[in-house]
Amino acid sequence: MPTESSSILLLKAHEISALLKEKEHEVIRIVKAAYLAQAAGASSLPQSTFLRFPNDDLNRIIALPAYLGGDFDIAGIKWISSFPGNHELGLDRASAVIVTNSTRTGRPQSILEGATISAKRTAASAALAATYLCRSEPAGAVGIIGCGLINFEIVRFLKAVFPGIDRLVVFDSLPDQARRFRERCQKSFSPLKVTIADDGQQVLRDCPLISLATTAVKPHLFDVSPCIPGTTILHVSLRDLSPEIILSSDNVVDDIDHVCRANTSVHLAEQAVANRNFIRCTLADIVNGLAAAPNHDHPLTIFSPFGLGVLDLAVSAYVQEEARKQGAGMVIESFF
Repeated sequence: MPTESSSILLLKAHEISALLKEKEHEVIRIVKAAYLAQAAGASSLPQSTFLRFPNDDLNRIIALPAYLGGDFDIAGIKWISSFPGNHELGLDRASAVIVTNSTRTGRPQSILEGATISAKRTAASAALAATYLCRSEPAGAVGIIGCGLINFEIVRFLKAVFPGIDRLVVFDSLPDQARRFRERCQKSFSPLKVTIADDGQQVLRDCPLISLATTAVKPHLFDVSPCIPGTTILHVSLRDLSPEIILSSDNVVDDIDHVCRANTSVHLAEQAVANRNFIRCTLADIVNGLAAAPNHDHPLTIFSPFGLGVLDLAVSAYVQEEARKQGAGMVIESFF
């Protein structure tokens, strides 16, 4: 058997962005395949590890190790930080690195800028969920609460699967952030009308599809009565909704064990009732036909994705293969 290469592929953020440019449908396909492989048992997915700091509820660094089999056969880890105060420094909230490893020798094969991949796979997961959970293509505006990079990418991916979307209603607790988000969306997705809401309740009232991607560390939304019946909420940031809202809704998650931890809204709901019966199914169950799409038993459907490391690896596998085909990135020779 030939000796495996001792070189490592290094890819920067702008290189990964170029490799993934206008590849929204491909990334959604990859994320879907990763979910199905994981549901079939072709993965190893330890619990994420949260590194927190004394007397600090906001900042954290998370390690997501994983193995994904099937057609992927890739192992690795994402090491991603979330420092909300970075905005005041002119920096992005999140930064990350992904290391992929050979499943034959365990040797690292690539070092990838991870925040771009993380944002793309998160947005692809949200868009995939919307295609299965929305009872029809969203009519009217899509609601955005939290005007950061993640929701910007979610808009991009939602536009790919629902090209008829022509209006956003957005809200952020920082008005300047909302204004910058509006300008960026109108420039990137023209023609697209973007209205800045006075508060989150206006978003709930006006939009049948809503994405929550904030930096909240505890619930701040306690009343969803303004929501249009049949509304779908993509609860990407996981800690925005009160346990009472979770318990009264149709809940779909990406992985039950993973999402029921770290004081997510779903975890708080589990603690309140001492069971997980309020979680109807996973997204993979619906994709596989093992569970039905939402019906009218609940006026509100909530998708709560913990964000699985297998998704990062699946997109990373595609990125490193495309990089090798196109000669992108830097190869560090004789790393070992």
